[in-house]
Amino acid sequence: MPAPDPARVGWLRDWEYAHRGLHSEGVPENSLAGFALAVERGMGIECDIQRSRDGCAMLMHDWELDRLTSVSGPTDAHSAEELAQIAFLDSEHKLARLDDLLPLVEGKVPLLIEIKSRRGYDVARSCRAVANALEGYSGRFAVMSFDPRVSAWFAKHAPKIVHGLVMREDEHGTTQKPWQRHVAFWAARPEFIAYHVAALPSAMVSALRERGMPVLTWTVNSPETRKHAASHADALIAEGAGLA
Repeated sequence: MPAPDPARVGWLRDWEYAHRGLHSEGVPENSLAGFALAVERGMGIECDIQRSRDGCAMLMHDWELDRLTSVSGPTDAHSAEELAQIAFLDSEHKLARLDDLLPLVEGKVPLLIEIKSRRGYDVARSCRAVANALEGYSGRFAVMSFDPRVSAWFAKHAPKIVHGLVMREDEHGTTQKPWQRHVAFWAARPEFIAYHVAALPSAMVSALRERGMPVLTWTVNSPETRKHAASHADALIAEGAGLA
């Protein structure tokens, strides 16, 4: 693969990103309140996307509502309007759409938008929802996913959007073996990579970095992981005690 165009991807290295927003007690992850705090602090924003029943890009990490709200069941069993009426646990803040985040940010800080996927999931619908929401937005942003199909979809259908691959090597991922990582990378053809901090250093990642590919790392959540990440990556996706 040729090295990515520095003019397209160089900005990714210039920021630290608030993982799921600048969340803390009383400020839920992936909430507009947490994203607003990140903007105030001058941090880039990393957010997650789940899809509503009616195909809207929602700012939500989990497939189920149970962990973060008082409602049970699948996130995508509800329309965007219904989800917007659901509050996070112990909070007055409600779930929101990607459409709601863009006017809040207004290009002040960049966005990293992670599209959630799993086996058998029609992730192309989520890609289209995100692309539609971003149409006309002039701020800096990039999309990424563990699913190589996401980066490949944007490369084919929305090539102006910077697209990347998220990877991990532990038991929670699908790329534990070197051959799996290489297959995922070649299928995705990403312009940047976001690698699990616990899997660094990595010979593959180091080689990509040397060739000009931006390397981000997550989740930096302690002083120790922060120090480790700074030695092996270009930009940090951080939260809690891992923040500067």
